[in-house]
Amino acid sequence: MKWIALTSVEELEQLANSGTYAIIFKHSTRCPVSNMAKKTFEFESTLIPEGTPVYFLDLIKYREVSNKIAEKWQVKHESPQILLIKGDECLYHESHNAIEAAKVVIHLPN
Repeated sequence: MKWIALTSVEELEQLANSGTYAIIFKHSTRCPVSNMAKKTFEFESTLIPEGTPVYFLDLIKYREVSNKIAEKWQVKHESPQILLIKGDECLYHESHNAIEAAKVVIHLPN
């Protein structure tokens, strides 16, 4: 799986302004549930269409980015958490053990 590190609010704003579909995985490096969700998502990553950017946010290191995500897309912060966004719209989000690549991809265009 090719993760794209998300490390700043500026990068987040650029992503939102791009208007493209993107997946954001919010991960807590201190949480065993988050580690398991990440491994499961990576295992299922072949379901994600090629060319779909998948961003990885270490929310312990970059908490301000996580806070901005909650504010911008009006999604309550949870960890771990997955979001599918397109511009300023959050098309899908899920957290904890409910994170599955198959659930994310059904919200992408064919």
